[in-house]
Amino acid sequence: MAKQTVIRRKDAKGRNLKDGELQQADGRYKYQYMDTNGKRKAVYSWRLLPTDRTPPGKRDDLSLREKEDEIAADNRDGIDGKAARKITLNDMFDTYMAGKVTLKQSTRTNYLYMYKNYVMDNIGNKPLQNIKYSNIKRFYNELITDKGFKPNSMEIIHTILHPVFTLAVRDGYIRTNPTDGVMAEIKKSHNWEKPQRHALTLEEQAAFVGFLSESAIYGHWLPMFTVFLGTGCRVGELIGLRWQDCDFKNGTISINHNLVYRQQDNGHMELHVTTPKTSAGCRTIPMLGDVRKALQQQKLMQFQGGDKSVTVDGYTGFVFTNRYGDVFTPHTINRAIERIYKAYNAQEEATAKEENREPVLIRHFSVHNLRHTFCTRFCENETNIKVIQKIMGHTDVSTTMNVYAEATESKKRETFENLEGKIKIT
Repeated sequence: MAKQTVIRRKDAKGRNLKDGELQQADGRYKYQYMDTNGKRKAVYSWRLLPTDRTPPGKRDDLSLREKEDEIAADNRDGIDGKAARKITLNDMFDTYMAGKVTLKQSTRTNYLYMYKNYVMDNIGNKPLQNIKYSNIKRFYNELITDKGFKPNSMEIIHTILHPVFTLAVRDGYIRTNPTDGVMAEIKKSHNWEKPQRHALTLEEQAAFVGFLSESAIYGHWLPMFTVFLGTGCRVGELIGLRWQDCDFKNGTISINHNLVYRQQDNGHMELHVTTPKTSAGCRTIPMLGDVRKALQQQKLMQFQGGDKSVTVDGYTGFVFTNRYGDVFTPHTINRAIERIYKAYNAQEEATAKEENREPVLIRHFSVHNLRHTFCTRFCENETNIKVIQKIMGHTDVSTTMNVYAEATESKKRETFENLEGKIKIT
C-alpha cells in the first residue's frame, strides 16, 4: 500500500505549521481547537515560537506554541482557561459568599467590609488566571507597608482570599491556589510571631482587684472584673450576659449567645446578638461564691440606678450596663482597664518610694487577658483537661493544652524553688 503524503502548511518564514495552526494575511498566527465542552475556540499571537521577536508596534504576548501548551495542559487537567481569563476575583468572591449560607451574619459583615475596602478595587478586578503567587505576595506587602496592616488584619484578608481561590481550583478555573504559603512567607519576612497572650500573675491579679475594692473612683467596675476573673468568659459572652442566664438557685451561669459590636455594611458600628460560633461555646459555668456576691452587688447597683434596660435584637435584661442602661463595648472596657492599672501603678510607685521598696506594678493588659488569667488559675488547680476545656468553651483541646502546659511549667519552677536546700543531694 502506497504511503500517504502529509502536506503541511508553512508560515511566511517557511516553517511547517501543525494541525490547527495557520498564519493570517496580516502575519498573525492563529490556533483553532476544541475546548473541554466541545466548543470550537481560537487563540492568536504575533509569534509562532518563544524565540521569535514581536513585530514593532504590536503587543507582547505568549507565542502561539506556548499558548498551545497551556491549552493542552488545561484540557488534560480539566481547566477552563478561557473562562478564567474572563472571570475576575470579584466574580469568584461573589460566588463564594453566595455559597456560604451558614456563615454567621457578624462574620459575613466583617468579610464584606474588609473585601470591599481593601481587595475589590485592587486585585479584585484582575482575571483569576492573571493572579499568581507573586501578585498575592505583593498585595499583602502593600497592605502592610501602605495601609499599616497588623498580623490580625492580614489573617482576616488571608482567611477571606484563600477559600475563594480554593473554590476557583475546585471549579476548574485555575490549577493551583496562588495564596498557598504566602502568609508563612509574610510572617517570616516581617518577623511576625503570634503574640503570646499573658495571664496576670497572682501578684498583679491581687493588686488589680485590691485596688478596685478600695477605689472610690473605679470601684463600680469591681463586679464586672470579678465575674471576668471568676468565669473565664469571652468579652462578647460577658457583655451579653442577662439576668435570666444566671441561675442563683442552682449556682450556674448559662453561656448561650454573644454580643458583638462591629462595623456594618452601612459603615456604622452596631451591637448585635449572635449565637456562639461552635457548639462548644454553649456551656454552663458553675457560679463561684465571689462571682455570686459580685452579681448580687451588680443587681443592687442596677436597682439603685433605676430601670433603664436597653434592648438589642430582642434581648433585654443585661447584667452589666452603665448608668444610662446601655451595655458596654469591648473598647469601653479596655479603656477602663488602662485607666485603672495606670492609676494603681502611679499610686504604687509613690507608696513604694515612701517605704523604700521595689513597686509591684501591673503590666499592660486588655480584657482578653482576663480570660487567659482565669484559664491559667484553673489549670494551676485542676488536672482534668476535659473539664477545663468544657468550662472554657474551647473547640480544640490543643488550645486548652497550650495554656495548661504554660501554667504547669510555671508551677513546676515554683515547686523546685521551694525544694532548694530541702533535698540533701550532697
